[in-house]
Amino acid sequence: MRLVLADMKAPLPANEEERLRVLAAFRQLDSAAEKDFDDIVQLAAAICDVPIALVSLVDRDRQWFKAKIGLNVCETSRDDAFCAHAILQTEPLVVRDATQDPRFADSSLVQGEPHLRFYAGVPLLAESGEALGTLCINDRRPRELTEMQLQALRTLARQVTVLFELRKVAADLARALANVRTLAGFLPICAYCKKVRDDAGYWSQVETFMRQRTDLQFSHSICPSCVQVHFPDL
Repeated sequence: MRLVLADMKAPLPANEEERLRVLAAFRQLDSAAEKDFDDIVQLAAAICDVPIALVSLVDRDRQWFKAKIGLNVCETSRDDAFCAHAILQTEPLVVRDATQDPRFADSSLVQGEPHLRFYAGVPLLAESGEALGTLCINDRRPRELTEMQLQALRTLARQVTVLFELRKVAADLARALANVRTLAGFLPICAYCKKVRDDAGYWSQVETFMRQRTDLQFSHSICPSCVQVHFPDL
């Protein structure tokens, strides 16, 4: 029976722009390798007895590997990525033999190095529901996973997401602390117009200065003392 090849390129998720915004907010793309993530892919490879395991983040035009074992490259085109299909669903994507799957049979990753045949990827879901990428495993031969192995992948994928969330919280707290330290110092403020001078020597309104350094939002009104001075008839 002749296999009819389909377009390898996965459709974009319905929430693609929001997904990319959330992915960028985690600040993990192109970040340094970390032992916590390296340990997870090594454990995934050992449990599933495969030569390749990855923590893959799906960017706009590429998939980038936060952690990897069994591959020498740090990213591939999104058009060739199995993970671009996996992020379209919330359950694991399992491809037992890529040469028999019309979505992947003509892929350069199947036809050439690393000659992938088997793939299993669990979506990495942010707390808000967006899929950042996958924890995935690959083999160069067709195969199956046991239910225990698949459940282990799900558990490890949740741990990857927890690590991402913890790092985001830590980074947000660090930025907030930096803002507090900035505001705790002396502010050079004009005695007449009350503008504030920034580190570059520019003078700006207090509201502008604060917005640039914090998440504060301002609303304006007139205090009773100023009403008496400027609007005595009221």
